[in-house]
Amino acid sequence: MQNKFLLAIDQGTTSTRTIIFNRCGDVIYEVSKEITQYYPFPGWVEHDANEIFEKTLACMFECIFSAKLSFKDIAAIGITNQRETIVVWDKKTKKPVYNAIVWQSLQSKEITDNMSIYNDLIKEKTGLKINPYFSASKLRWLFDNYPKLQKRANNGELLCGTIDSWLIYNLTDGNVHATDYSNASRTLLFNIHTLSWDEDLLKLFNIPKCILPEVKESSGIFGYLSNKITQEKIPISGVAGDQQASLFGQCCYQYGDLKNTYGTGCFTLMNTGTKIVNSKYGLLSTIAWKINGQITYAIEGSIFIAGAAIQWLRDELKIIKSASDSEKYACSLQSTEGVYVVPAFTGLGTPYWDDECKGAIFGLTRGTSKEIITRATLESIAYQSKDVIETMKKETKANFTQIYVDGGATVNKYLMQFQADILNSKIIVPATIQTTALGAAFLAGLGIKYYKNVAEITKLRKINAIYEPKISKNRQIELYKGWKKAVKVTRMFKNSVKN
Repeated sequence: MQNKFLLAIDQGTTSTRTIIFNRCGDVIYEVSKEITQYYPFPGWVEHDANEIFEKTLACMFECIFSAKLSFKDIAAIGITNQRETIVVWDKKTKKPVYNAIVWQSLQSKEITDNMSIYNDLIKEKTGLKINPYFSASKLRWLFDNYPKLQKRANNGELLCGTIDSWLIYNLTDGNVHATDYSNASRTLLFNIHTLSWDEDLLKLFNIPKCILPEVKESSGIFGYLSNKITQEKIPISGVAGDQQASLFGQCCYQYGDLKNTYGTGCFTLMNTGTKIVNSKYGLLSTIAWKINGQITYAIEGSIFIAGAAIQWLRDELKIIKSASDSEKYACSLQSTEGVYVVPAFTGLGTPYWDDECKGAIFGLTRGTSKEIITRATLESIAYQSKDVIETMKKETKANFTQIYVDGGATVNKYLMQFQADILNSKIIVPATIQTTALGAAFLAGLGIKYYKNVAEITKLRKINAIYEPKISKNRQIELYKGWKKAVKVTRMFKNSVKN
């Protein structure tokens, strides 16, 4: 088995990716395919769940065969996924009854607004806020708008789950309906203290327990690939939500270890061990993973729009042709000349949790160029990360001198250097920037004893680059004050329009 490979499925918001890793954690081959984004109404974001599975399967086959391997060469499969996105499907036909409602989508905002009186109860049980970001309100919206689905759910005719559950169900040809603790903890229905689906919350959201998946440890055998896919008995033995998988892939196994992932959104997680940190400043308490009977918790800050802002420059504004242009444009300037972009396209996350905010650009002059707007958009990602990390410092009294980073945007040298500057911290980029997939692979390997323990995995960590701060403390403070002012005015504008 030691000569075999691990295959990771990384099903993200904008693409599905499969990566084959060797035992040392090196990438052997990688394939990705974009996922169609549907925007039925402003603020709504949906996916075709069938497309997600079909492209996942296509990526798997292409990845294995392009690497000149066969299924016989795969020791195990790990799955990591966009969290909170919910799918409901027919138990008999195995077909979705509606599009997957994506974590970014705000169509359930009215529901969460009306349920805000339960925020303390929900936070106490789940570590989360009542917000359209999480799964339960999306499910409630679906049943409210299609009452026949509520009846069918009550009768046990439907199943639902986050994207990991949907993939596991299809990859095992309907034999396994399961999720892991990390994904379950993002639904607003799972009690992170009792480690079970919470009866009070199920009643509050009027969701029948029978449609929910079995919750399993993040590392261990969930099931095996269907013989419709391969005759080889290949286990799915590692599952975690994308940010928890990234934390695991970065080898953040000790209390206080911190990582920041730059994807469609941007997410900062800190390992808090066996301790649940009850945040007072807008951070979320969540389950990182459960392995060998041991639960590990984390505290998290969420940024809704990070890499998606660069896609906006490319696809909507059309001022860059590719994401790589953003680095070139940013490096061509001495500064943004006081321009700030606040990319609140789906509201603002930690520490603001303001769903009604809209995006804004400040400091425009006749001489403002596409290069300036691009650089300011890049910098907005770093500013939002600082918002989160400063909140974490306040919450935990920790002083982070180094931060592990990953995700596609870490290839942008300008962004990484600016992040180090604005945080006044070392930014450590791993050799494998796809640590979300690597975490899923490590979990899968651990689940079949491919690796003995996390200490063995930690020895495999490889560093690609380290960025150290270069600007003065005064300059850092000045720049950040400008950002905070831009955010404040953005939120004030929302309030003035509302009133």
